[in-house]
Amino acid sequence: MSRIYKVIGLMSGTSLDGVDAALMETDGEAVARPGPSLMIPYDPKTRAMLRAALDDARTVAEGGPVPHSIREAERRLTEIHAEAVAALVEKSGARDVTLLGFHGQTILHRPERRWTWQIGDGALLARLTGIDVVNDFRSADVKAGGQGAPLVPLYHAALARNSPLAQPLAVVNIGGVANITYINGDAVLAFDTGPGNAPIDDWMHRHTEKPVDMNGDFAATGKVDDAALEAMLANPFFARLPPKSLDRMDFGVAAVEGLSPADGAATLTAFTAASIARAREHFPDPATTWIICGGGRHNATLMAMLQARINAQVLKAEGARWDGDALEAEAFAYLAVRSVKGLPLSLPTTTGVAQPMTGGKFHAAR
Repeated sequence: MSRIYKVIGLMSGTSLDGVDAALMETDGEAVARPGPSLMIPYDPKTRAMLRAALDDARTVAEGGPVPHSIREAERRLTEIHAEAVAALVEKSGARDVTLLGFHGQTILHRPERRWTWQIGDGALLARLTGIDVVNDFRSADVKAGGQGAPLVPLYHAALARNSPLAQPLAVVNIGGVANITYINGDAVLAFDTGPGNAPIDDWMHRHTEKPVDMNGDFAATGKVDDAALEAMLANPFFARLPPKSLDRMDFGVAAVEGLSPADGAATLTAFTAASIARAREHFPDPATTWIICGGGRHNATLMAMLQARINAQVLKAEGARWDGDALEAEAFAYLAVRSVKGLPLSLPTTTGVAQPMTGGKFHAAR
């Protein structure tokens, strides 16, 4: 019988909203029993540090040295993750956690250059928590020629095996970037679909000083500019065959410059919905059910726009009896165990890597 690990998965997504932590019991294969979870929001200072790290990473990509600001952001990020672990252990009473799956914060993703960068100090987290850590999940795949993303699909497939929902299934995660997993039996296809919340969040931050468009209420007051939407959807990324992946900054807001704040929010929200719906162009067969996960499912305006474009059942994660807030953190718990066991984290059909690829770096607690 496979060993069952009690593991905490940790995720800081491209939306820069905070740390998700989720407890799971899993063997990294068939058994995946999710437990309690929690989220620690970033305070404004930490969010500003991470935004600065995103900007500074571009300088490094152009050949500059790693600035001290990125190192500071990495340490602060790691400390907050340690706080999240302590809080979840306290909440759950689980004193026998043996492993942490630590995704870190992506600040640069350039798979065409075989380069991906997630800040987060795995060795420091192991020292702070006294628990073994697996981090750096993406580098091995990227170095082997894969896209390095998305990495959640194998966990989506594990959940789908235990779901009564008819297949084919499409599982969409709307974080800063949106990605999709198409599942039909043993067939798993995955790719980034385009922007998620990131352009909307950036627009809101700039025009309203709010970090997000809560519930899509602001976008609901605006009008979609069809010309701007059509221009954005003309991006060749959407026609490109999967697997394919994106950096958070690949889709900006230039096409909606000059629109009113409300119309810009409405148009960017429509862009996210339309680009997700276009994923159907790459499915072998139509999906009977779409399951929407991630922070974007809380945006009622976005969900309504998505439902209007998809001729299928659209459910929030909770409608499938999944925890849509904790799903990515759960996935990195699951992947951490797979890493320790030397099992694949990615497949040719999920990242474009030549063969099933394991990955991750192990840090023993001292």
